[in-house]
This record gives sequence, C-alpha cells and structure tokens, in this order.
Amino acid sequence: MINRTATLTLSVILGMLLTACDNTAKTPDTQTKSEQSSTTNSKPITIGYSDWPGWVAWQIAIDKGWLKEAGLNVDFKWFDYSSSLNAFSANQLDAVMVTNGDNLITSSGGTKGIIIMATDYSAGNDVIIAKDGINNIADLKGKWIATEKGLVDHLLLSTALDDAKIPLSDIKLVNSVTNELPQVFASKDISAIAVWQPVASQALKSVAGSKIIYTSKDKPGLIYDTVSVNMNSLTQNKEQWTKFVQVWDKVVNYIQDPKTHDDAVKIMANRVGVDPSQYAKMIDGTHFLSLQENKKVFAKGAALDSIYGSSYHVNEFNVKNGIYQTLVDVDSLIDPTIVQGSN
Repeated sequence: MINRTATLTLSVILGMLLTACDNTAKTPDTQTKSEQSSTTNSKPITIGYSDWPGWVAWQIAIDKGWLKEAGLNVDFKWFDYSSSLNAFSANQLDAVMVTNGDNLITSSGGTKGIIIMATDYSAGNDVIIAKDGINNIADLKGKWIATEKGLVDHLLLSTALDDAKIPLSDIKLVNSVTNELPQVFASKDISAIAVWQPVASQALKSVAGSKIIYTSKDKPGLIYDTVSVNMNSLTQNKEQWTKFVQVWDKVVNYIQDPKTHDDAVKIMANRVGVDPSQYAKMIDGTHFLSLQENKKVFAKGAALDSIYGSSYHVNEFNVKNGIYQTLVDVDSLIDPTIVQGSN
C-alpha cells in the first residue's frame, strides 16, 4: 500500500519538533535481507526510505548490488513514512525520501534538509473522484468535498479549484482521515473526495457511478518526490552523493526498459508485499525522473516543471492553510549542483 503522506498530521509535525531534541524516534523494521552495501573504510551513509513507488524503486539498486559496484557505502533503512521524517529530524539519518512539500514542513520545524534530486512526480496516483452527475471541476461549486486537510491531495484539490477559478469559499470542505474517505464518500452529503491510490480505488468501488474527474497527471510537477540530505553529509560526501544520483539513473533505465520492466516491478512489489500485477498500476501513476530529466527539473523557474516553482507553490499553500506561519526560504533547501554535475 502506498503510504507516502498519510500520517503528516499536526501531531506528526509536533513530533518532528520534539525529535529534534530527542533521539528516541521510532527505529526501522529489521530487514530479512541486508540492505547495506559495504566498502572497507568509511562510515555508511544512512538513508531512510518508505512506501512510495519512486522510493521503493531503490530496492532494485539494493538487490542488484549497484550501490556497492559504484563504490558506495550506503545503508538503506525501511521506515513508516512519518517515522523516517522523525528519525531525520533527530539526526539519526543522513538523508530521507520526502515530498518537496513535506521537506518544507520539516525545515519550518528546524531541520534543514537539502533536496539534491527528484525520484519522480505523481502522475495519476493522486485523484479527485466525484459522484454521478459531476463531470468536471466546475461542477464542484457549492458541493461538499472531503479530503485530509494539509496533505498532498488537499493541495491537488486547491490547485484544481484555482485553475477553474473557483474560490475555496465556494465549496464546503470536509476534513477526513485518508483511510476513511471511501466510507465518507458513500455518505449522501459528500459529492467528491480528493485522495491517493490505492484508497482511491476502494472509494470508486464503494459508490456506483462514481468516476475520476481530475488527477495529478493533469498537473505534472505539482507533487515531487525527492531525496533530501543533511547539510553536513552533503558537504562531507559530495562525491558519494554524485555517485548515488548516477546509480538512480540506472534504476530508472531498468524500470523503463521493456526487457527488464517485469523484473523491476517484481522487486518493488516484493519489498511492499503486494502482488506485482497490482503494483504495476501504482508504477503507471508515477513518472520516474531520469538524470537528464532531473537536470531540467533543477533548472530554476517559477512553473511546476521546476522543483523551485513547485516548491514555491506548495510553500504558499502551506502558509495559507496554517501548516506553518511564515514562508520558508525555498532556494536554500535545493542544491542543483549534484544533478547538474553528474553524467
């Protein structure tokens, strides 16, 4: 099950603040197979990763031994998503896999993670579902719509309404825990929900005639999934992080090559305990970013095709919705030199 942002509630944000002073963040689950690629001398770089296709894809590099082949001493630690952010905030990790928006939240709490690359952007896994008779975003005016406030699909809904020139005041927003949205959607008063897969598929089954009217594929670059690195680790290990980014390019090629695609899906599905045919649908809703695509994404710009522009957009959304009080310095949290200097 994809669980990228399901637990970033106010209590979790508070937990991030507390773990900055408390080294008791939840430890990762023990792996049945070693996830450490060892070299002889250096202390391993520790990286937290969790259940999202763009991050699970690193399991390919782990299983294939590509990190060790590149001369990297990397220890991947598997976490529940919110626990990985807590561990990063407590300086228990050198890097963490995180959405660009959530990286801003951890930064607002005092933990400065520097984004060095993007693994992907959501390309259909985040959706707005409506009941029969509602065919587009304009039809949502005056309707009751449920989502979990402050999370990525609240952002998706807000952006879709902005594009349709419908102010949030023209809808009736209902806050609901993401995993309960299928039941909420089935109630007579709720006309639509904003939610991510696989919960979205459950919601579609719960209400006959319901359909998807908008997805993250309609807004590419709205939600980037990234690698965020502790400043000290980045400064001390730039050569290692450059090699790390180059290994990622190999992973993307393995996923996209028709000859190896099925094996890639199998490895990823095994990591999260899902049937490969089911997991393949999640991969279809994820646009994996190659090294060359990363070079374009890390060119500074104001639009969503730039990690900068996307993060500016999320930054304003976070302040507008009370996630934090003042705008974060986005530029200080992005380092384009790693991807721009890699071949």
